Amino acid sequence: MKTILLKTTLFASLILMLFPAPTKEFQGKAIYYSKAKMQLGSWGARLSEAQKKQIQARLKNRLEKTYVLTFNQEESMFLEKEKIDAVSGATDSWGGYFSRGDQYKNIKQNQLIQSQEFYGKRFLVKDQLYKIDWKMGTETKNIGQYSTYKATASVPKDELEWYNFSWSDLRNNDTSTEDQKPAMIEVEAWYTPEIPVAHGPGEYWGLPGLILEVSAGNTTLLCSEIEIGEEKKIKITAPNKGKEISKTEYTQTIRKKMQDMRSIRMGRRRGR
Repeated sequence: MKTILLKTTLFASLILMLFPAPTKEFQGKAIYYSKAKMQLGSWGARLSEAQKKQIQARLKNRLEKTYVLTFNQEESMFLEKEKIDAVSGATDSWGGYFSRGDQYKNIKQNQLIQSQEFYGKRFLVKDQLYKIDWKMGTETKNIGQYSTYKATASVPKDELEWYNFSWSDLRNNDTSTEDQKPAMIEVEAWYTPEIPVAHGPGEYWGLPGLILEVSAGNTTLLCSEIEIGEEKKIKITAPNKGKEISKTEYTQTIRKKMQDMRSIRMGRRRGR
């Protein structure tokens, strides 16, 4: 009798090993809002507090944005909710050239697909996901109803802001050498294992739980609302329109265009 019972137990264990019970598939939608500190550099030191407030109000739609992250176990889509300029009532066309476009990530296939529009031309950026080397911490805090854990990383600036542009970056690129080390940004993230997906907003992913808050440089992204759906599988479709290009090629395209604009502007000044 004991022999039969032992055989039955071993067989049941083998079945469980070969065909594990289905796990809950997490999918849903998370709303994030971002806040960035205004950096005016040495030029800002000459401005009055009233002038700084005026500039901050004018740039509100650049400094404060709202995003939606839709996700399932393997894929995610990160979109910005368009905001209208608080002062003029117009969209920020200049800032829009260097904003993050619709971003699709597939962590199983290690794939990034991002739609970008630059001066009337649409690009479809296809590349591998940058794998962040996270350092797991022991600190915890609650964000809404979720318990979160801290993780940190040091990430190359070019990997986090490859779609962006600043004149200072262009100047630095003009004087850079092959031996110059890439600029790094310190990242602090808070993730919750209660939602066991490796997704997060923007370029951030790869932790054992959904990232609810992340701070990098002068910008913080914080999750304000989460909807978890279990009934119908969420279908996520990657962007598919535009000229296919890599992240490096897209960055080179932006810098070349801005270099051309700078040369034209300087030529006009000399011709006066």
